Amino acid sequence: MTEPATADRLRRALALNQVEPDAETAGVDEVFEGISQWVPWPKAYGGDLVAQAAVAMMRTAPADKTMHSMHSYFMRPVDIDAPVRYSVERVRDGRGYATRAVRGIQNGKEAYRAMASFHACERGGSFAASMPEVPAAGDLPSSQDYLDAVDASQDTGTMTPESREYWSTGRSFDMRHVPGPVYLTVDGGRQPHQAVWIRPFADLGQIAGLTEQQRDVAALAYACDYTILEPVLRVLGHAWAEPGLVTASLDHAMWFHRPAAVNGWLLYAQEAVAADAGRGLGLGRFFTADGVHVATVAQEGMLRVP
Repeated sequence: MTEPATADRLRRALALNQVEPDAETAGVDEVFEGISQWVPWPKAYGGDLVAQAAVAMMRTAPADKTMHSMHSYFMRPVDIDAPVRYSVERVRDGRGYATRAVRGIQNGKEAYRAMASFHACERGGSFAASMPEVPAAGDLPSSQDYLDAVDASQDTGTMTPESREYWSTGRSFDMRHVPGPVYLTVDGGRQPHQAVWIRPFADLGQIAGLTEQQRDVAALAYACDYTILEPVLRVLGHAWAEPGLVTASLDHAMWFHRPAAVNGWLLYAQEAVAADAGRGLGLGRFFTADGVHVATVAQEGMLRVP
């Protein structure tokens, strides 16, 4: 059974507990523990690792600095509903910048590694990418609306009732695709571009140990992995429910340009950059509803197709 379709799952993912170092994490500066959230397949959602690592590093960063970039590598699958320990190293604390490194360890094995840079705000010039023109979120069907309209007899892929429910309401965010989702088929055709409106199903509220701005950074880090490989799947003509399709995050980079309130609608504009040799690279930009560019994502993933 899935959990209630609210932002509670996201809040639980971001609420890390600080723990004492053990034999695996001895000698590091701080250690935090998080639980991967439920998904209808054996391996955990990659956004759990990115967001939890971001939280662990932010909770050790100087109060006068904010995270502006984060770079990650995924080395092993992570089991769902099992703890992951995040050991944080205070690499550097300078006047203008600070650096943190983190290792994600589960069952005695390192599964994930990341570094992040923090910056004290300075004056300087400003430029931002332009938001693409797309239909408003209110004019588009939600994932649940889309999947409810699809007769189950038309599903010739591998969608189970659990995965249908997860895509509909189980991911903490309402998601609305332009031109259409790639759940069962490539709705909207094979092209290297798409966009997704996202908004939490419920107000995120306060997260223990985080400021409101840090909470929003962590929420963006959590949500960014859901669909970043979809433009690559789209241009290659593959849908998530295609029998035999296997995907996994390999490496991930994210830059935070400006503060963004994640409780409202954000547009996630995405494009496929490259695909070859069983890998694909996706690029995404987050915009506020009024067109302000707030973050950029790049991710390479494994794509094994039948």
